[in-house]
Amino acid sequence: MSLTSKPGAGRTYFVADLHLTDERPAATGRFFRFLQDEVAGADALYILGDLFEAWIGDDHGEAVANDTAQRLAALVAAGTPVYFMHGNRDFMLAGRYAARSGMTLLADPTQIDLYGMPTLLMHGDTLCIDDTAYQDFRRRVRHPLTRALLRRLPRMLRQRMARQARAGSEAAKAHKAAEIMDVNEAEVVRVMREHRTGRLIHGHTHRPAQHAHQVDGRECERWVVPDWYARWGYVVCDAAGCALRVGDL
Repeated sequence: MSLTSKPGAGRTYFVADLHLTDERPAATGRFFRFLQDEVAGADALYILGDLFEAWIGDDHGEAVANDTAQRLAALVAAGTPVYFMHGNRDFMLAGRYAARSGMTLLADPTQIDLYGMPTLLMHGDTLCIDDTAYQDFRRRVRHPLTRALLRRLPRMLRQRMARQARAGSEAAKAHKAAEIMDVNEAEVVRVMREHRTGRLIHGHTHRPAQHAHQVDGRECERWVVPDWYARWGYVVCDAAGCALRVGDL
């Protein structure tokens, strides 16, 4: 597989919430075209969580997992580094798959120097502190001991547990007010103040937008990366700033 075009040179791309699965080939095809047509030759690609709809472990059996690893590895081999931050759907992704795909794993949050601007990267779920039930669940399931125990379970059992978790999550969302599933504005300001950053890029909420925040008298910016369900998109940054791109699948 060859990735030789250079349309993205001098740019860095950010995606999140692709939720790739064999059941949604349109999103997978759109992602692969995005890698080939836009990201090839870029300074970097950052995947800010939920690359996959569900991830039961690095023995994940869907064809999309293998195909995505090949595409990402080709991108990295051609000179564009790929960085991955765990989301709430693929927090079980570990070093074995990252090595296959050439991805570098990042902690959540991670701060980078993006063309001279200190920029904080997050998946975004920890900003949704009003959803206390989710935050409690997240703390339990993301505990290192819990993840170690889950990885030891038979794959079929993990698959069944993942299906049940997805169904439970969708049922829970139906009974939650929309605003508690979005970020808490005070928490955004607190985090940006703590990290002394003027820019935050995250996903998770599926509400793509550019936001302005006042942090200790400073004008700061927050970029929300789009999901890849009915639409697709990304945030792209260069030395002049960032832009949000959204289109239909």
